[in-house]
Order: sequence, then C-alpha cells, then structure tokens
Amino acid sequence: MNMDKKILRNLPKILIAFELVLSMVFIILGHFMNNMYLRGVGVGLVIAWATSALAYWKASWKKK
Repeated sequence: MNMDKKILRNLPKILIAFELVLSMVFIILGHFMNNMYLRGVGVGLVIAWATSALAYWKASWKKK
C-alpha cells in the first residue's frame, strides 16, 4: 500500500517527463524520416509539456 501512495504522489512528475521524452522521439523521428507531420506532433507535445510543467510548478509552489 505504501508503494502505491509513493507512485501516485510522483505520477505528475512521471507523466511530465514521459511527455517530454515522447515529444523528443517524435521530433527526432520526424527529422530522420523527413516527415513534417511527425515534427509537428513533436512540437505540439513540447508545447503541451511546457504548459503542464508550468501548471505543475505553479500548483506545487502554492502548496508550500
């Protein structure tokens, strides 16, 4: 039960990191395959990552 609480407490950080990694994968694949669509998906994910990271930072700043 303790491990579940630890995972749930760190879930936002894990999801934000996963979003950043996934966006980099799409950008790199887009460059290697010369595919504008994949690069666009990667850029969209970077924008979503920045938004979610900023929201997480603001929420954690309020808690302290």
